[in-house]
Amino acid sequence: MSLLAIVGRPNVGKSTLFNRLVGMRQAIVDETAGVTRDRHYGRCEWCGTEFSVVDTGGYTSNSDDIFEEEIRKQVVLAIEEAHVVLFMVEAGTGITDYDEEIADILRRSGKPVVLAVNKIDSGEKMYDAFQFYSLGLGEVYSISAANGGGTGDLLDAIVKELPAEDPDKDERPDLPHFTIVGKPNVGKSSLTNALLGKERNIVTPIAGTTRDSIATLYNKFGHEFMLVDTAGMRKKTKVHEDLEFYSVMRSIRAIEHSDVCILMIDAQSGIESQDMAIFNLIQRNKKGCVIVVNKWDTIEKDSNTMKEYTQAIKERLAPFNDLPIIFTSVINKQRIMDVLDAAAHVYENYSRKIPTSKINEEMLPEIENYPPPAWKGKYIKIKYITQLPTRSPSFAFFCNLPQYIREPYRRFLENKLRSKFDFLGCPVHIFLRQK
Repeated sequence: MSLLAIVGRPNVGKSTLFNRLVGMRQAIVDETAGVTRDRHYGRCEWCGTEFSVVDTGGYTSNSDDIFEEEIRKQVVLAIEEAHVVLFMVEAGTGITDYDEEIADILRRSGKPVVLAVNKIDSGEKMYDAFQFYSLGLGEVYSISAANGGGTGDLLDAIVKELPAEDPDKDERPDLPHFTIVGKPNVGKSSLTNALLGKERNIVTPIAGTTRDSIATLYNKFGHEFMLVDTAGMRKKTKVHEDLEFYSVMRSIRAIEHSDVCILMIDAQSGIESQDMAIFNLIQRNKKGCVIVVNKWDTIEKDSNTMKEYTQAIKERLAPFNDLPIIFTSVINKQRIMDVLDAAAHVYENYSRKIPTSKINEEMLPEIENYPPPAWKGKYIKIKYITQLPTRSPSFAFFCNLPQYIREPYRRFLENKLRSKFDFLGCPVHIFLRQK
């Protein structure tokens, strides 16, 4: 997916525009300069084109403030990483030294630049935008990030500059993509090396050794797919380096481009809040999932340990707990082929297409036996069901009063679909439509 970086000096409205583009209040907005210190990452969709957006802190130079020096480094890194740069300036203050300095960096970077003049809230302020042509960055777009004025034209210009080809796409888009994700040091690169049978990726005891998402073609034992090893994803508060931020961002983008995610957790620490955050990211992106509990050799076991551990994981992941859970020791090469078999099985479920006649034949008798509860004396009747042409399994249930079907009944429908058809490891989405 293409990446747009928003850059500019402090307090020109970068975070306000970022929130508008991604459609939620994700970045803190305040009149104090320098509120944004970290980079925020989100996704924007405009006229059928989807791209990633990164919001950076305000650029300053020759400052004594320790944060501002770090922010400056991040802005330069963001420009290097991005496919298109959105340079924001402010109408009221005119061209400042910082604006000149950023324009100079952008001209030298050779990246496509879209120049937005913010805080144009009225007709007479339009004239304040023309002075910015002197920066030599081409067309100037007048916007008001606060109320959305001019953002349509701005987005049209951004989409025009984005690469026509998806820069993250592989040579073999037809192959399934299995992405190994997890916290640092759970054994992701070791698993990749063990599966490939060679030292493809560097492995050290230091957390954060893998910086990039590395894709490798796997073609052995009847399996053929792209295997992607990613950087470990730590809590935001623990991410201090600029490089690590971009490593995590690439891991997120690797999840977006995968079919099945292999989520590795450490057997000694169990499922922690960061594992849950990664699992929720997989769910939000509607990807298949296999849970791999690594370093199982370090656990003292009795006859029930694995059963109890599985139960504890399922309780933590509820209600999304119809998942394969595999216990491995990558160092001892124990059960590593089971991981591949499970991922291949989940992919098969993920891409399964069921004929409409078959779904109705199996599901309608179940619905008749247990119809949706009546609402205020109104009876709800589900007429027929069909699978939608989406990447992940999605089903439309056509009925007379879809607005009165509540969450518990949706859960019942999902459980029945799972019991009739094998959707192990896959998210199942239910849409209720008016008939």
